[in-house]
Amino acid sequence: MVKKELNVSYQVWATATELPKEDLELLEEARKATVKAYAPYSHFRVGAAALLANGKIISGANQENASFPAGTCAERVVLAAASAMYNSTSILTLAISYESDQRKSDSPVAPCGICRQALLEFSTQFNQPIRLLLAGMEGMVYEIGDAATLLPFSFKATDL
Repeated sequence: MVKKELNVSYQVWATATELPKEDLELLEEARKATVKAYAPYSHFRVGAAALLANGKIISGANQENASFPAGTCAERVVLAAASAMYNSTSILTLAISYESDQRKSDSPVAPCGICRQALLEFSTQFNQPIRLLLAGMEGMVYEIGDAATLLPFSFKATDL
């Protein structure tokens, strides 16, 4: 037997105001996108904003549906919009934030498992890592250099 370890390295910013200007602006777009959410069931509104390789910024928000789990997370809304609007352009950075009626939005939120897989697929398609900025409406910000690190032992096209 051989024991191995997985480690995830990330940076923690005490507040968003410590971020470089371009990252702060992207995070603010994600925060603003939370008002676009349709979340009448969870009351957990997630916004995401992506900086594309062509310099464009696109944003989106989660869209729930009474026919669970037919809703779509903010991250996948942005991936679909990027693919539809700029189908030959990679995403460099994706910022994610949230607001909730049930709790304070003062800690980072991470993508769900399906979104982690979708992020991996998108980055693989362009052979370009997607850097993540994870935050609430206030408090700490996590910076993750490559979204793929959030999905170790991932299922890939080469596994088919």
